[in-house]
Amino acid sequence: MLWRNSRLAINCSSLESFFQQCDGLNLFNQIFSQLIFTGLFKDTYAASKVLRFVTDSTFVPIDYSLKIFHSIDNPNGFIWNTMFRAFLREGIPRESISMYRNLLGTDSGAWFIDNYTLPVLIQGCALGSAYFEGAELHDHVVKLGFGSDVYVVNNLINMYGACRLPALARKVFDQSPVLDSVSWNSMLAGYVSNGNVDEAKSFYAAMPVKNVIASNSMIALLGKVNQMNEAYRLFIELKEKDLVSWTAMISGYEQNEMYESALKLFLIFLSEAKITVDEVIIITVLSAASHLQSLPTGMAVHGFVSKLGLESHVNLLNALIHMYSKCGVVSSAEKLFRSCSGCLDLISWNSMISGYIKNGSADDARKLFDEMPQRDVYSWGSMISGYSQLGFFSHALQLFRDMQRRGVVPDETTLVSVVSSCTELSAFDQGRWVDAFIRKNKMKVNPILGTSLINMYAKCGSLECAVEVFDRMEDGERGASSWNALILGFATNGQVERSLETFERMKRSAGVVPNDVTFVAVLGACRHVGSVEEGRRHFDSMGSFGVEPNVKHYGCLIDLLARRGLLQEAEDLIDSMPMEPDVATWGALLGACKKHGDEERGERIGRKLVRLQPEHDGFHVLLSNIYASKGRWSDVFEIRGFMTRRGVVKTPGCSVIEANGEVHEFLAGDRSHPKIEEIEGMLEEVIRRAKRRGYAPGTHEVLLDIDEEGEGDANLIVKNLRICTDCHTVAKIVSEAFDREIVIRDRRVFHHFHRGSCSCNDYW
Repeated sequence: MLWRNSRLAINCSSLESFFQQCDGLNLFNQIFSQLIFTGLFKDTYAASKVLRFVTDSTFVPIDYSLKIFHSIDNPNGFIWNTMFRAFLREGIPRESISMYRNLLGTDSGAWFIDNYTLPVLIQGCALGSAYFEGAELHDHVVKLGFGSDVYVVNNLINMYGACRLPALARKVFDQSPVLDSVSWNSMLAGYVSNGNVDEAKSFYAAMPVKNVIASNSMIALLGKVNQMNEAYRLFIELKEKDLVSWTAMISGYEQNEMYESALKLFLIFLSEAKITVDEVIIITVLSAASHLQSLPTGMAVHGFVSKLGLESHVNLLNALIHMYSKCGVVSSAEKLFRSCSGCLDLISWNSMISGYIKNGSADDARKLFDEMPQRDVYSWGSMISGYSQLGFFSHALQLFRDMQRRGVVPDETTLVSVVSSCTELSAFDQGRWVDAFIRKNKMKVNPILGTSLINMYAKCGSLECAVEVFDRMEDGERGASSWNALILGFATNGQVERSLETFERMKRSAGVVPNDVTFVAVLGACRHVGSVEEGRRHFDSMGSFGVEPNVKHYGCLIDLLARRGLLQEAEDLIDSMPMEPDVATWGALLGACKKHGDEERGERIGRKLVRLQPEHDGFHVLLSNIYASKGRWSDVFEIRGFMTRRGVVKTPGCSVIEANGEVHEFLAGDRSHPKIEEIEGMLEEVIRRAKRRGYAPGTHEVLLDIDEEGEGDANLIVKNLRICTDCHTVAKIVSEAFDREIVIRDRRVFHHFHRGSCSCNDYW
């Protein structure tokens, strides 16, 4: 090339043209070598041109630029400033501060500092929220006499605002002898970014000129604090609205769940504004359509996106996948996902998995999960949470174990799903392991995770562990849900006195107010021991806590009255309820009629419920059993025939136990367990020992509904049905015969059997 043969071929004036030909590091090195060879690089002006080129280029790394800088013999102020800006563009502003200290350490360093040097360094402090260094630079501004330079002042205002120190920013603003529109906008931006609503309003009102930038900032701030009426007033007052104005207003509606308003304003934008949309505003609109599950709107926006040729933009693609999934059209989301495989990111994969989960397609979600080229903690968490939400609790725990083997650290959301799965399976050992994992890794137990752990331990019958988790939580982390879990845990485990004592502690605790769930737990505690007067007292006290009794509260009180034999009072209360009684409320009264032998009332209520809920198996069975207890077999067969014709199937009895960390499930009559022979052999031994203690099988509750539900040798057994009298009797005898504590959790409460007695005192 020409510059290799003649020194005249390359000089200061021709450097620009040579650099324009340079499109890679190799070619630049050739030019740079020639500059060194000819000695031209020793010229400060030429060196500044070279440094400016390499710091602006995309193919020269910052370390290489720094080496070139250190090769310059006599760098001037322009060269120092060029390097400061380079560090700022690279996102490493602290390096510029370090270099600035080196500059000050030179004999003539102060001479190179000008009104371009300090603003660049101050911008770096704003970017890195480096208040201490920013304050030092402010001191230099004053000492070097740049306090009256409006560009310097504006950067100081912006820096203090970015460091969340709006009071110091205001002090600079008030003391500055020169201000321009940027000064006012910077000060307002400081208030806005720090959420100082009142100060921002006052400052905005005092602005001599309210330009569109300032108004947009205020609209965005008012949207964040849900003052949409005032935001809309400012928006309407704007004479000239830009894209930011429309985006801020539409986003404000979307953030405050005013989705219909967001969509309406977007339609006005399309018809009135002469502005091209960008992906930010479209993503906001798609989010609003998703929340409203407005498929027609979402499809219209999709068509709009395709028309503009923006479908390959990954953020828009993810928003469309989410929209279709939320609207229940997972096939469209899948089609979009597959057709745009070349522009997918991790969020795309996670969004598609979430879409499958939301639509109940666990198998499709797992297949996609297994196909993922890479996964993050959200990917694992989505799949585990999905399994838990869809009732595949064993799958959730298995995947969590896989996650651990891969060394992926779970977040709090994932752990909540794991603990919830342990709760549903009564997998005490695995739940305890999760708790140990949390403590070992010193993870913060937030209110949701803490409540989940308390609930898990309580539903596994381990109340002291539940109390330990509760005590481990900080006072500020114990919300009403944590107290409720403990109150309910004591109640369902038969420790009613501790349940009510905890309720009294909750009432005395600062910052926590009992809610509707609290009173369901408290009334449930009274129900478990048949304490009618205390139950009435707590029911009547709800209003003093601002809680309006709902159907669940009435149901608890009605069940309490009915189980105590106050059937007429219970029925009268049902008739006086201010809302329609639910299935559980009528079912409680029907069950009590059977228990107390009120055949006439039971038949009347049972017939009514069968008419109201012809698909409900429990009502048919209860009515059938009432007839059977009186020997009215023709009525029994009539009910059973009706069930057969309507396809009503009785829920099969199911028992779940955990042994050595593994969960085992048994359905009535099920012999599929690999160790069924050993289990049945042990059951025969259990029956032999029980008979030696006088046990005779009770058949008065069978009534054509024989459920062969056997319990294995385990500490905790979970049943999906309420325990019958015969099973209750057997459990008491077995606990004595084998000198073992047995805990059975039925559909309603826990039964702790020990040495021939039960925690429920035979009242359930």
